[in-house]
Formats: sequence, C-alpha cells, structure tokens
Amino acid sequence: MMAVEFQIAAARFGDDHSPFLSARLVADRLGVTLAELSKLIGVARNTLTAKSGARKVDSALSRVVRILAMASEMAGDETRAVIWFKHQPIPGWAGKTAFDLVGEGKADKVLAYLESVRAGVYA
Repeated sequence: MMAVEFQIAAARFGDDHSPFLSARLVADRLGVTLAELSKLIGVARNTLTAKSGARKVDSALSRVVRILAMASEMAGDETRAVIWFKHQPIPGWAGKTAFDLVGEGKADKVLAYLESVRAGVYA
C-alpha cells in the first residue's frame, strides 16, 4: 500500500478535532469496548481518554490501524477486515488470530504476515 493510500485509510480512524487517531472510533469499528481496546494495545484504560496520553495512544493504535488498513485493502472492505482480524486464525500461530497476536504485542508479526501474503507468498 502506498503511503498516500494508508493516510486516507488511517484518516477514517481520526477525530476531526485532533491530529491523533481516535480510540473510540477504532473500538467502534472493531466492535469492542474501550476497556477491551486498552487491553489489546497495552495502554491503561484511563490513558485512552486522557489528552496527556494522546501520543502514546496514537502510537499504540497506529499498529492496529495499519493492520486494518492493509487487511481492508486485501479483503475488499473494512467489515471483512475486522472479521478476519478478530476471528481468522493465522497459519503457523497455533490457531491464534491477529487480535490475539496484537494483544500479545506481536503486531509486527501480523504486519509481516500480511506483507508476505500481499507479495504472493502462500501462508
């Protein structure tokens, strides 16, 4: 995905009043609560809504947004990408989903998997 395309995809997760990603929008799109999202990205629940923690939250959310943007591009739409993210086991990871791996701090592994699939490597 080109940088411009990613910025457009990521813009859907932003708040009009802030340059940062919106935890509420990401949680809504994933169909999870803010508490579940905070656990997923490894940020305290109160930090998600605190203005002082915006950069930390933005950094943690950006991994999830990158995965969703790439999966959306590959799946054809965001709804399919969210279903894949939450429910489809990734081969080679003992039945774990992207959601599980991100929760374990392995978002980079999910991104690497998506890159390899996009490059034509069968997974």
